[in-house]
Amino acid sequence: MENMYNLNIERAVLSAIIFDPEIYEEIAAKLNPHDFYLPFHQHVFLAMEELSREEKPIDEEFIKSRLQTMGKFDEVAMLDLLSANPISNTAAYLSEIKAKSSKRALATLATEIKKVTIEDDLPAEEVMNLVEKKLYEITQNNTNEDFRESKEITLAMMDEINRLKALGNSKLIGTDTGFKNLNDKTSGFGKGDLVIIAARPAMGKTALVLNMALKAIERNEGVAFFSLEMPAEQLMLRLLSAKTSIPLQQLRIGDLRDEQWSQLSAATDELSQKKLFVDDGGYATIHHVRSKLRKLKAQHPEISVAIIDYLQLMSGEGKEGRQQEVSEISRGLKQLARELQIPIVALSQLNRGLEARENKRPMLSDLRESGAIEQDADIILFVYRDDVYREAKEKEKEMKAKAEGKEYTSDFRKKSEEEAEIIIGKQRNGPTGTVDLIFQKQYTRFVDASHSPAFEVVYEESDIPANTGNISVDMPPI
Repeated sequence: MENMYNLNIERAVLSAIIFDPEIYEEIAAKLNPHDFYLPFHQHVFLAMEELSREEKPIDEEFIKSRLQTMGKFDEVAMLDLLSANPISNTAAYLSEIKAKSSKRALATLATEIKKVTIEDDLPAEEVMNLVEKKLYEITQNNTNEDFRESKEITLAMMDEINRLKALGNSKLIGTDTGFKNLNDKTSGFGKGDLVIIAARPAMGKTALVLNMALKAIERNEGVAFFSLEMPAEQLMLRLLSAKTSIPLQQLRIGDLRDEQWSQLSAATDELSQKKLFVDDGGYATIHHVRSKLRKLKAQHPEISVAIIDYLQLMSGEGKEGRQQEVSEISRGLKQLARELQIPIVALSQLNRGLEARENKRPMLSDLRESGAIEQDADIILFVYRDDVYREAKEKEKEMKAKAEGKEYTSDFRKKSEEEAEIIIGKQRNGPTGTVDLIFQKQYTRFVDASHSPAFEVVYEESDIPANTGNISVDMPPI
């Protein structure tokens, strides 16, 4: 057990602070009270923290008085501490205290693993989740950031200024969605948010989140993408089409002009340097996602968003039915988002029932296994393109006319650019309503609508003042 702590080093560090209180801030930035082994030393460091916060002297008398108030004063231990030789260079001592703190945490974890595995007989998946979470916490506790150099700070500052300029001076609280009109209505995706994006097939479910991912990596942020439906190569083809404005079909068969080959080469070189991480194994449970994302975030702190395509393809334990599985998955994703302090964007399917309605714009009740998803999500977005239904309706009329031996001339014309709506069905910290985008079909790319449309703010019934009737607020153009 002796290799788990060194009381002389702990005394030397605390003694150094008492003799030179100005070094407290530097040491407090790297150590926590629980990093000390001896309980008395923990109490002393905690007392120093309180005195510093109250802008009181960190000296022998004030520390003694505070410990007496806490009922934690030990005269013998205090004399041992004050008799320690103060040190001038604390760096090596701090590293040693931190290392031994991590060793103790690992030893405690080993004991806990034995208990939950043998005595409590927890399922293997729960044990692995516990271990991964604790290891992640230990890893984060052992990470100390040092000073950042002027060159790195200046470059980071210029990147931020350019990012804000590209947003048209829009002020964001959370992670940039990649679309100005959507940012204006959501202030970005918040750290720790679970964002659900749902649509019926053919609406561009996947295309929208790929556009978001592309904008993020172009800002030199990191993106984790769990693709359960298509391989990474297909995702990259779509990203390249959106980035180069070369039609996806041309990229698929390599039918490119010389200048397009040059464009493609430049885009490929650029994207190869970006922080995009794709898991395309085609199988994922909540335990799988937790494990991989914790490890990736620890290795790459620049990860700003995780995307899952899509939620219903994730597997559960299968013990109590699919609805219970989805509840476990959505709750697990929300907890993971909060733990890693990044938004997690999960795609979701909609029930077929909406196809029977005259107005096919999605609502919250259209979410498949909607109960848990609706409860856990911070933001729920629906992707809707009216032209998809108009085209299907015209084809149905044409087929019916042919079956009856009649001629039918459709007035529907396919367009290279279609109007699209992002319907905000739920926003925990903001209004619901609709945002207009344009869908460029041949590039599988969504872009902001050129105009800034009026945005109808829909309030919960309990928020509407008495005797006011329906409330509709038109936001001024930006």
